[in-house]
Amino acid sequence: MKIFAYILITVFFLIIAWAVAIYNRLIRLRNLCKEAWSGIDVQLKRRSNLIPNLIEIVKGYMEHERGVFERVTSARASALKASNPVERGQAEAMLTSSLRGLFAIAENYPELKANQNFLSLQQELSAIEDQIQMARRYYNGTVRNLNTAIEVFPNFIIANMFGFTKEPFFEIEDDSARAVPKVSF
Repeated sequence: MKIFAYILITVFFLIIAWAVAIYNRLIRLRNLCKEAWSGIDVQLKRRSNLIPNLIEIVKGYMEHERGVFERVTSARASALKASNPVERGQAEAMLTSSLRGLFAIAENYPELKANQNFLSLQQELSAIEDQIQMARRYYNGTVRNLNTAIEVFPNFIIANMFGFTKEPFFEIEDDSARAVPKVSF
């Protein structure tokens, strides 16, 4: 009888240790998702901070292109207001599309394309776009790992007990916005 009690106690503690290990892994994965989202957020803010400078330079050359400036400014404001990955993805798709339109129109102004400030901002925007792509891939990878850990057996038991939920991927829903904005030098 004494051996049976020791076996039950040992099994009980093994189950507790197993549950703690799963819980701790889920916490680590959730924190990695938050860290990854922060990385995307930083890069998107860098891009948003660059846009007003770009618009000011372009305004001097394109006085009659007000609609383009308004679309870019509106899209930037929407992107800054977005609070979660789904909203942010939609807003960023709109912003990318607006920037693509701005650069397409800029092609019609040779003196603008030769402006050093404009060229510098284009290069910086291109570098930021690369950083955004890397941050998106990292975020989506961490979300994939967390979501998989939440869904697999036996982890889903612990995940459900402690209220872990799947995180959304940072996706662009508009297929035309999936293309990187054309930045020519």
